[in-house]
Amino acid sequence: MADILNIIFSTDFAFSVLRVTTPILLAALGAFISNKAGIVNIGMEGIMLVGALTGVIVSAFTQNAWIGLLGAVVAGVAISGVLAYFTLKFKTNIILGGVAINMFASGGTVFILYLFSGDKGTSSSLQSKILPNIDIPLLKDIPILGPILSGHNVLTYVSIIAVVFVYYLLKKTPLGLQIRSVGESPQAAQSVGISVNKVQCIALLISGFFASLGGAYMSMGYLSMFTRDMVAGRGWIAIAAEALGGGTTGGTFIASLAFGTAEAVANSFQILQLPAELIGTLPYVSTVIGLTVYAIIETKRKKKKAMNS
Repeated sequence: MADILNIIFSTDFAFSVLRVTTPILLAALGAFISNKAGIVNIGMEGIMLVGALTGVIVSAFTQNAWIGLLGAVVAGVAISGVLAYFTLKFKTNIILGGVAINMFASGGTVFILYLFSGDKGTSSSLQSKILPNIDIPLLKDIPILGPILSGHNVLTYVSIIAVVFVYYLLKKTPLGLQIRSVGESPQAAQSVGISVNKVQCIALLISGFFASLGGAYMSMGYLSMFTRDMVAGRGWIAIAAEALGGGTTGGTFIASLAFGTAEAVANSFQILQLPAELIGTLPYVSTVIGLTVYAIIETKRKKKKAMNS
């Protein structure tokens, strides 16, 4: 137990929390934006997978990590565009559409991986590139804060900046006002000339953008290669984090950080003589507990609101 406490209360653990939170936070921000527009993007897992594989393949063939990142974003936004097209144009059920995206990505990425690498498990045969880590001047020399906040992958800093960007987008811009208006009352928004389908399409594309960044981080930052189903449920955890965030940008950030902490704790528990399968369930157990608490709080809130009215 002393060993576990020493690990948890260390700068290395805090550094690890930010590291593992990055893909969850990026995807959660994407889910947050689409939900604000009144359309749930269940396809986060699949979009992250497609982004992760595309980034590796493009960076391997161009020998440039930034072009690989661009390829990942384009692929993720394209998948979101397909989902938006069928959902908004043909009125396909958004839940079924998202599930179809996830199933397609799970099998499709393995097939494409085999075509390019001859391997159905990993992309280790491809000479892909990784995105750089950044040491922040001055900050890196500050005791405690330096080892925690400096030296992260560039996408970790992007995820933190993205929290501020999303807040500003939704609160301070005309597009953000339209997204919130469409999500709160599509009929009222339509009555003042706002195209509901257009706004929801834009929200889904932005959602895909953030999810693909999270996927690219998995294969070009968290790891240096693509592995089969490497997203491992983080897309679903991101959706849960968005739900627990209470409809706020700050809440989504805190919930993502909480799930990232749970995953970092699970990684730390590997020093104990416990089955790896049991340790691996900790992030998902924390997700179930979090959603249960959220459901209880929401139920009480709705009952109180009904009594007051």
